[in-house]
Amino acid sequence: MKKVVLLCGSHPRHLYVANELLNQNMLAGMVMEIRESFEPIPPAGLSEQDKENFILHFNRRAESENRFFKKTDPAIFKEHIPFLEVNLEELNSDKTYEFVKSLKADLMISYGIHKLDDKFLSLHQRNNFNIHGGLSPWFKGNTTLFWPFYMLRPNWAGITIHRLTQKLDGGEILHQSLPELQFGDTMHDVANKAVIQATDDLMRIIQMHDNGKELICHEQTGNGKLFLSDDWSPQTLRVIYNLFNDRIVDMFLKGEITSNPPKIVNFFSEN
Repeated sequence: MKKVVLLCGSHPRHLYVANELLNQNMLAGMVMEIRESFEPIPPAGLSEQDKENFILHFNRRAESENRFFKKTDPAIFKEHIPFLEVNLEELNSDKTYEFVKSLKADLMISYGIHKLDDKFLSLHQRNNFNIHGGLSPWFKGNTTLFWPFYMLRPNWAGITIHRLTQKLDGGEILHQSLPELQFGDTMHDVANKAVIQATDDLMRIIQMHDNGKELICHEQTGNGKLFLSDDWSPQTLRVIYNLFNDRIVDMFLKGEITSNPPKIVNFFSEN
């Protein structure tokens, strides 16, 4: 079985991917970057409406992730595989690089971490991939599972698995995953379902690669947007919660809002 070194964040969705790969005996080792608080404190100076939306938004994110992903103790990984816990300052350190290099894995996959230095990209003969929460090239950068809902295009909330390059979320695409939308889904539910679908797809791709299938990737084409952290603000939540009460999926399924489907890269349709 092809072995993966996973560099991931510490939130429930990140550890879900790690745990699924571990259960399938696909992990050669793991680096976990300690990420920011999962339920941040509202910034000062917000209006009462925006403060309430901010708290609601991150409370609902935590509730949804805890519902979709069972709590995973990082100690589980320490018991079974080589494991390194790092902070942001240590992510691109020589210690982390040497740890990853020493594992001699077949593939390197990142998910939910900050940008890696060039030295990591030289490993694994270009079999370095990133799990990006968003459909590239249309939604690159930050909070990219939020913007499809803000734009009333919930059917564009998906995951891209692409080659790691120095172009942020701009590498050749291996596969893209879309979850099935169902009545009652909230914005966070769709994001979590997308992670589950992408994880299932990733494990299937690794199994196919283990059986000799080439990891064929495709250059990104078409116009999109690189969303910056400053593009999102607590005020943008007014669209989701005050204007549409987080019912955007229901409205889409009822035909009250319409959006053409995205043309995605599907690894399985070509193999």
